Amino acid sequence: MRDHALTRPARRGLAAAAVLAVLVLAGFAALRAIAPPAERADSAPAGEFSAARAFEHVRAIATTTHPAGSAANDTVRTHLLEALRGIGLTPEVQDTVTIQGGTLSASAGGAGLARVRNVVAVLPGTDSTGRIFLVAHYDSAQVGPGGNDDAAGTSTILETARALKAGGPLRNDVVLLLTDAEEACLCGAKAFVDQHPLARDGGVVLNLEARGSSGPAIMFETSEGNGELVEAYGHVPYPVGTSFAVEIYRLLPNDTDFTPFREGGFQGLNTAYIDGAAVYHAPTDTAASMNRDSLQHHGDNALALTRELGGRDLTALEAGDATYFPAAGLLIRYPGTLVWPLAVLALIAVGLLGWLVVRQQRATGRRVALAGVLTLIPILAAPAAAQGLWSLLVLVRPEYGGMPIDPYRPLWYRLAVIALAATVVLAWHALLRRRVGPAALAVAGLGWLAALGLLLAAVTPGGAYLTTLPALAGAVAGLIAIHVPDALAVVAIAAGAVVATVILLPTVVMLFPALGMPMAGVGAFLTVLLGLALIPVADLVHPAAGGARGMEALRARHRGAAPTLAAAVALVACTATGLAVDRFDAAHPSLTHLMYALDTDTGTARWLSEETDPQPWTAQYVSAPPETVTDSLPAFGDERLRSGPAEAASLPAPNLTLVTDTRTGDGRTLRLRLTPQRTARFVTLHIAAGTTVTSATVGGRPVGDLSGSAGGGWGFGFVFHAPPQDGVEVELTVKGTDPVRLRAMDGSDNLAALPGFRPRPSGVGVLGSHSSELVAVAKTYTL
Repeated sequence: MRDHALTRPARRGLAAAAVLAVLVLAGFAALRAIAPPAERADSAPAGEFSAARAFEHVRAIATTTHPAGSAANDTVRTHLLEALRGIGLTPEVQDTVTIQGGTLSASAGGAGLARVRNVVAVLPGTDSTGRIFLVAHYDSAQVGPGGNDDAAGTSTILETARALKAGGPLRNDVVLLLTDAEEACLCGAKAFVDQHPLARDGGVVLNLEARGSSGPAIMFETSEGNGELVEAYGHVPYPVGTSFAVEIYRLLPNDTDFTPFREGGFQGLNTAYIDGAAVYHAPTDTAASMNRDSLQHHGDNALALTRELGGRDLTALEAGDATYFPAAGLLIRYPGTLVWPLAVLALIAVGLLGWLVVRQQRATGRRVALAGVLTLIPILAAPAAAQGLWSLLVLVRPEYGGMPIDPYRPLWYRLAVIALAATVVLAWHALLRRRVGPAALAVAGLGWLAALGLLLAAVTPGGAYLTTLPALAGAVAGLIAIHVPDALAVVAIAAGAVVATVILLPTVVMLFPALGMPMAGVGAFLTVLLGLALIPVADLVHPAAGGARGMEALRARHRGAAPTLAAAVALVACTATGLAVDRFDAAHPSLTHLMYALDTDTGTARWLSEETDPQPWTAQYVSAPPETVTDSLPAFGDERLRSGPAEAASLPAPNLTLVTDTRTGDGRTLRLRLTPQRTARFVTLHIAAGTTVTSATVGGRPVGDLSGSAGGGWGFGFVFHAPPQDGVEVELTVKGTDPVRLRAMDGSDNLAALPGFRPRPSGVGVLGSHSSELVAVAKTYTL
């Protein structure tokens, strides 16, 4: 029987070792290209970005939690103003009220508003063609000091501004915008876009974020028509970004300060580092948790990109979307118009390879078709097995179920997922190689990559390169391999494998922190795609098919099974190592969620939790099955919470005062003042569902959409973040003259002072949720 492979080198072992060595080097280079640069010391030249200098601002910003409206946030804002004045700028504070429609972060059935105080400064250009906006938010989540989110972005802007001042003016104006109330409702950015004179003519926005504590600063979102901006981004010293991430992010319901700008017609790029996400919004998001190399990456790219755009004609940035990805320290990019031609070309090339394989009798058409069907096995099995692995880990360590994105030390688990996918692909290949044929399996693998390229071109065009280019490179390599001597054939196979490795391996590595271990199946899926592209390389490890008998055949089978066995051992070893090193302790606590709600109408209180399967500490407070609480707490909407009885604390409800009541015809116009009676992070107000609201003005801002309904007998409502001490003025026009029922609630963040609260033990921490540690006090008013 002939060896039906794409290449048949005489010295297979040497060829396999050489190709594997090349792939290891290519993989190392690909991963090194997306690693952040080393922190630069404070002795760096004045015109360069220094993470050490920027980190001094991080220390000042992240001394304690500082949500919008808090005294601590006032202190942070004072530091920002002093820092900007210290480099010769004249900052201003935009103090205003704004409304942000859509889904609310802490209410339901209506609108989100806030009083915001943005810090704004301008570096004037010499002959400006437009404005570049450097944007980051300086407020933190209510339970975390924001050492990374977003002291990283804020400190990057301060240090970038210092470096820009040291280097002389640019052609274009640079606006520094440090926004307020991002965590609450993106209201600082919304206020600037809607109300500030500097925003009237649009411009280019560079938003800087962090959703973790480490990793490369990834450019993960763009405005539409990003071709020219991506080309400019390609000039930064350490470009890390992929059009696949942009496509995925556009499909997700996630938002940052970039969203109001993008929706307001601005062009721009959004960048964040996202690894180490266990600290996200949590008390562990401290300055000490920050990887300063990630801060250096943020700064180097932000400074270089600002200078690049600062010298361009910003009126000439219109272009179509680009496809792009990092490779060898560069940003490979091509116009989006090539997505479909390349996808079709890849399919044609694979089809031609399949036809030649059959024509040269390396496989039959039936075997190629059978291999295509059987290739579904690893494509489906590996992701399912990866999800099963994570479920097993949660079963072994239930605290993982409370982690929002990732464990504290996920590296070994990620390696385990890669090893699992490799085990599935290698086992599948080893079992079918002799029965179906190596050439048929290689063509089938490339065929699936090409087919997925067509699907991605239709659904997420910016991600089509992930499979189109490996399929095209693999097919071209195969076409060369079957027409040249074996030595050159091995070179061709290696070249095709390098392309797949350089494209897919960094994507696997970047996708793990983006989606987290709860979605490990996605990482396994991409690893399988890489494995399918590398089937011709895997085949080199196996002995030539045919001719072996007896002990020689047995030794050949053992040699063929060795890669699968090695991958399986790596799977077990990585999983065990992950369990050994990723343990919960005082510095890396398990995460728990608890709230307290007091109903002053009845004088009763209860504990509430988002935890579906409460951890032991939380279980002492909540025992009832999850249910909605909108009947008494309409601000929570349809969120299902566990609850348990609590001792009623002596806390005052927000005061709702009727200022005027004007009756005209069949309606009433009520002027009200909603005033918290304690230090509150927000206040909410909801109207009974039977009352029709025809117009509403809150804090001087008209509310457009009045159609929302909170449920539980309550209709339209709003949440107002960072309310003034003297309260919020509300004007409601309703149909009818009957009494109007309203439910007022405010929220603060200090469970420790409540009766019946027992402090968390060492190793148990607070989940980084916008409602963690919330103390809610509600009261019903009838007017």
